Amino acid sequence: MQRKRVILFVSVMMVILSILIVRLAQIQLFETKHFTNRDINLISQSVAQRSKEIAIDAERGNLLDRDGKQLTVAYKTVLILFPFLKDIEWDVSSVAEILKVDNSQLRQKVQAIKDPIVYGEREPFILSNEQMEEINQLEIPGVFAVRKSYPIYERPAEQLLGIANRDFLLTKRYPNKHLSNITRLGATGMEKSFDELLSGEGETKLIYHVDGKGRPLFGSNVKYVHPANPFYPLNIRTTLDFEWQQLMEMLVDKNEVTKGGMVLIDIEDNSVVAMVSRPKVNPVNPFAHGEEGTNNFMVQNQVLGSIFKTVIAAAAIDYGLDAKSRMFDCNRSINGEIDENYQYGMLNFKDSFAKSCNYTFATVGKELMSIEPLVVDSYANKLGLSIKVGWQGDFYHLKGFQQLADEEQGQVFSDPRNRKDTNLIALTSIGQLDVRSTPLAVANMMATIARGGEKQMVRVASQLEYKNGTKVKSFQSKKIVGKNIKPYTAISLQKLLLEVVNHDLGTGRQLQNLPYQVAGKSGTGETGKKVNGQQLENKWFAGYFPYDNPRYALVTVRLDAKSTDPSPLSLFADIVKEIHRLDHST
Repeated sequence: MQRKRVILFVSVMMVILSILIVRLAQIQLFETKHFTNRDINLISQSVAQRSKEIAIDAERGNLLDRDGKQLTVAYKTVLILFPFLKDIEWDVSSVAEILKVDNSQLRQKVQAIKDPIVYGEREPFILSNEQMEEINQLEIPGVFAVRKSYPIYERPAEQLLGIANRDFLLTKRYPNKHLSNITRLGATGMEKSFDELLSGEGETKLIYHVDGKGRPLFGSNVKYVHPANPFYPLNIRTTLDFEWQQLMEMLVDKNEVTKGGMVLIDIEDNSVVAMVSRPKVNPVNPFAHGEEGTNNFMVQNQVLGSIFKTVIAAAAIDYGLDAKSRMFDCNRSINGEIDENYQYGMLNFKDSFAKSCNYTFATVGKELMSIEPLVVDSYANKLGLSIKVGWQGDFYHLKGFQQLADEEQGQVFSDPRNRKDTNLIALTSIGQLDVRSTPLAVANMMATIARGGEKQMVRVASQLEYKNGTKVKSFQSKKIVGKNIKPYTAISLQKLLLEVVNHDLGTGRQLQNLPYQVAGKSGTGETGKKVNGQQLENKWFAGYFPYDNPRYALVTVRLDAKSTDPSPLSLFADIVKEIHRLDHST
């Protein structure tokens, strides 16, 4: 009996010992860098227990405006203090004198800390270059004046530039990079699109080793640790103009656009100069349920309404359905019945476009579809409304790279069977039913027409740069593959768009007396949403200017607006006036 007990005890101990050995091997040999489903790096954690450190550069690349201004990361010259200062004699009076603070204030701060800190209360104490040099010349262990990186949280074009946040799944996304657990990854916008290019090779930090009680293990020696490659991380030069972007955001808010925004394209190089999306990002919890601030509505599909009549007009011109002598009864609705709300009388095609007569375009749309079932799809493609228009292609070492990874592709008919129903064709022809496109694509359509019909990809970034500012590679302007509208068609559309503004009946006549002559198209898209029984609409104006020498394509849009809300024409007018002022300022 005694022998059996001994055998049982030994067996149990062997099992326990085996489990411990397996666990030890798991920790020490097999899963040292990816322990548990939380992907814990045990090596880095053990080093962290034996060291005190402070990161001075998170080594994530910056997004810059077109003149090189930093948009996502700012560098501030600050004072770093290490906790071991409380245990050594150091020249506190000289440091205090340089900072112009009391000695006691500085001593008290050091006595209270357990980890390295940036000197200052809620905000860091910013040093001048002279102060930085004077402090570092003192060569006091544990006192360092350095340039430290800080993410810019209140940034312009916040939805376009996007958000980068901490992610513990770093090693899964980038298994070959040595990144710390505070490294930020792109979650939205350009931060997400360019994440692989913006991610650096590791942090720059100040570090020293401690014993079990937190005292310096090797004296007061602090090491400066930084990635081996001084050219990284890479920066992205965007096409945004910081000053213009700030001004556009101010104008959008002044016009009380609560949902919607604007897109401004430089027609010459087809680049976004400014883009605003509202509502703003919630700074406390941007990804909270129900928050729309992280959505960039300028690259998401919206109901177009009469903006889409530009597509029908292009096809009508090519198919000869726009004869000057042809008259349309614009007292009627799209189903041919008398329209009790709108009585425009008999209008020809040009006046119908200026006044945005639904009956004309429903009629012409049905005629076009009877001639060629795919004609509307074809012209939507030619004008870039049913495709992604953001820059894409092979770049650097990336295949099929997209500058706007969040951009949505437009559509005309969601169900092919709808092409056979004349009532549904009529709705489609005035931009309702399934028709969707992005404000960016609408702005690009205006740039395409102003340019004479050639489609180009829209750039939001112009080049990739090394950390020191040297260019690595440019994002060259690229045409969009596929058929374009004919130059004659583009010229005819230009004249129609001008009539929208210049005609006494034009829906854009409010823009007649601006310092730049504008051509464009209005639109009201029924969203199908209601608030308190009231139909919500998307209210648009899209155009380009100056008419005789086109330089800018602009879209302004109010999304989910009530019928009583202002049109976007006032915002469009304000932007044109300010751009004229900026163009002529000395």
